[in-house]
Amino acid sequence: MSQVLTKSPKHCAKKGLSIDHKHYKKLIYAFSTFFLSILSLIFLVWVILHPSKPHFSLKEVNINQLNISAPHNLVNSSIQLTLLSNNPNKKVGIYYENLQVYASYKGQQISVDTSLPPFYQEHEETNFLSADLVGNGMPVGPSLGYEVGRDKIAGKLVMSLKVSGRIRWKVGTWVSGQNRFNVNCVATIDFGSPVESSSLSTKQGTQCSTIV
Repeated sequence: MSQVLTKSPKHCAKKGLSIDHKHYKKLIYAFSTFFLSILSLIFLVWVILHPSKPHFSLKEVNINQLNISAPHNLVNSSIQLTLLSNNPNKKVGIYYENLQVYASYKGQQISVDTSLPPFYQEHEETNFLSADLVGNGMPVGPSLGYEVGRDKIAGKLVMSLKVSGRIRWKVGTWVSGQNRFNVNCVATIDFGSPVESSSLSTKQGTQCSTIV
């Protein structure tokens, strides 16, 4: 007499669950492997290319107005500036977004934030950026009027022009996420003669510091 082996429904159910679980683990493993491969490729490209941060320099600054009214300590300013932006990378493009520019004097902001249009910069490309900075009745510290008067006597005025925004790197068809960057340019401007002159300018190129 032959022996007949039978399996209970409970045993079959456990076997089915075991098979489903194995398939699920294989899918998770395949997805994880693919995801890690993509990340490794991006990281490898990043390491090989190693994009350098953009270079900025200040080409020209014209101060048409810089007055501080007393006793309310309100500043009125009108400043025109031209910046030079350079992408030093040979194989990496740069997208510039959310660009804001303002002027600072003795650590105090003397113009409102001015927006610059977004743009894309090709490999080793150079672009000129121009902005008109204006401050109408901006509150400042009580010592700022004294500082302006002292700089007039000294014959030199030192001002900071600041740029902030976000950049994205482009390598081939791949574009990175946004990275915040800040630029600080320092302009030393001669008051000239007479010191009462209301319009000041400098065309001396100044290298700016860039933080990404």
